[in-house]
Amino acid sequence: MEINKNIAISDSGFIFNPTSGDSFSTNHIGMKVIHFLKEGQTPDHIITSITEEFDVEAQVVEKDLQDFFQMLENYQLIISHG
Repeated sequence: MEINKNIAISDSGFIFNPTSGDSFSTNHIGMKVIHFLKEGQTPDHIITSITEEFDVEAQVVEKDLQDFFQMLENYQLIISHG
């Protein structure tokens, strides 16, 4: 999965989809996830990194990440490959 190429993302967490005209904002952790996606990191890598950095259980991160990915897909901010 990858960030849709048309999406504009600021360092402050502002996300703009020029195709739909929709804009969104995300928090610090959401920005980290988006950064990892831009780097081509896998969900497993993202889960491990967030688990270690924020000292939370992997199961919690995995569920939250699935929810976040679903939201990103619903708003056409990411492209899923498979």
